[in-house]
Amino acid sequence: MAWYDEAVFYHIYPLGLAGAPKENSYGEPEHRLNALLPWISHIKEIGCDAIYIGPLFESVGHGYETTDYKKLDSRLGTNEDLANYVAECHRQGIRVILDGVFNHTGRDFFAFADIRKNREQSPYKDWYCNVNFYGNNEYNDGFSYENWGGYNLLVKLNQHNPAVRDYICDAIRFWVREFDIDGIRLDAADVLDFDYMHALRSVAEEVKPDFWLMGEVIHGDYSRWVNEGTLHSVTNYQLHKALYSGHNDHNYFEIAHTVKNLYAKGGNRPDGLKLYNFVDNHDVERIYTKLNNKAHVTPVHILLYTLPGVPSIYYGSEFGIEGKKDRFSDDSLRPALSLSDYADAVEQNPLTRLIAALGRVRKCTPALSYGDYRELVLTNRQYAFSRNYNGASVLVTVNNDDSDYVMTLPAGDAAEYKGALSGERVSVSGGSLTVTVRANAGEIWIPVTEAKEQNGSETPADSVLPTAAAFTEKEAEKKAAAEEAPADRAEHAPLAEAAKARAKDAPAEDASFERGKIAGLQEAILAIMEKNGPVTDQMRKDVSDNVYHDSLIAWIKSFR
Repeated sequence: MAWYDEAVFYHIYPLGLAGAPKENSYGEPEHRLNALLPWISHIKEIGCDAIYIGPLFESVGHGYETTDYKKLDSRLGTNEDLANYVAECHRQGIRVILDGVFNHTGRDFFAFADIRKNREQSPYKDWYCNVNFYGNNEYNDGFSYENWGGYNLLVKLNQHNPAVRDYICDAIRFWVREFDIDGIRLDAADVLDFDYMHALRSVAEEVKPDFWLMGEVIHGDYSRWVNEGTLHSVTNYQLHKALYSGHNDHNYFEIAHTVKNLYAKGGNRPDGLKLYNFVDNHDVERIYTKLNNKAHVTPVHILLYTLPGVPSIYYGSEFGIEGKKDRFSDDSLRPALSLSDYADAVEQNPLTRLIAALGRVRKCTPALSYGDYRELVLTNRQYAFSRNYNGASVLVTVNNDDSDYVMTLPAGDAAEYKGALSGERVSVSGGSLTVTVRANAGEIWIPVTEAKEQNGSETPADSVLPTAAAFTEKEAEKKAAAEEAPADRAEHAPLAEAAKARAKDAPAEDASFERGKIAGLQEAILAIMEKNGPVTDQMRKDVSDNVYHDSLIAWIKSFR
């Protein structure tokens, strides 16, 4: 067992949260990172004990075109500021993970700058892929090179070059030595060479006990990356997609099938695949924006915190803020926020209060970190499962319907259960537990003996489950906006019609799962496109019109 097995993450995009300029002037350092210090106590208050923050190092613009791996971006401050930030996190019991952008660099990185200056005579000409001194590009360099996703601002490193590997491995050692970090999130891990990742894993095991490597993988068989030789975890985009569309479509089959498949990939063991679970991040729209019924944020987050994996909250989403992708910019997903605007959120904001409670429950319920997974009830609108560990069976129930629903569940050896979010107590009868799951809500049922040990008290807590009325106002705003923009609803019509045709003769469960897989592949393609540059309406239409599994898989592979 390692610290990350029990972690609850808080994800920060620092250039956005700190309100940094969009372009780096490489001037005197501006100590914006220090403005994020007060957030640490907030992060701890809502039950998170690990921070994934990045990108942080000197870059041209959005942070992923690195120009110096050993210097904090001057828009954020100095290396001393970063060391102090990590030290304060550690003082408050919070681990820190940084973004490692090791697939490509910016054009101002010293090695590429030397190639521009010295061309064939540069000792770094083999640090990048397919440098061709007979070619040219839009920068008129007098040579061409392989880039990341068709974007020449991002120059692709030659991961097979031992000098490149040594440099990156030394950068990791530097980060641990200078900043005392606890792990790295590997950007674009799904296109990193596996031998390259093996080298990074060796360094991880060298620099610090339980040093964590997590990779960004948009689509694929996660077990290729998560194993003893490469990474500890990867981003769970499959579950991300299932969580919001499974609620928007009133289709818990999609979520349950996704979980079952991933659990099987890990050998049907709770320690098989410890994936990094999230409902939004700096590349995708906010969950509060995506959900058609705002009240569904309650069951969505209950599942985020209770399904197998490591849960993560993206900064600001604990307040229920909106964030919708713009055609040419992700700025709305990465806003500057002032913590003072949310000073009373844990007491006054129903979603923040729920997330804080879920963090506490997660920490005092080992079964949610280490327990096995067993599906108990599954309909389109209701879903229940158990997490079993050391003889304790924790039961999780969710309901995406507008009406309450009664469930009867196998209860193990316990005589009584307590709702961790509502405080309700229910007795076991004949080995079964019969509970009412509130409309558009859910509950985590903990054996009372277990609850006594964890909470030190038998007194039920006040319910932290938000009421549907708490989301009525914003839901009304969304409906009004939808009426003003009917074209948005028509955007996905080709996909919907094609999916219906494909599912006509298929069983309901299989058809729902297939539709979910197709939509997940389409989203993966759009996510890659959006990382590479502007995505036009025609490009979006081309993706939505393609509803063929093999064709979509081939499309994804074409980006690599």
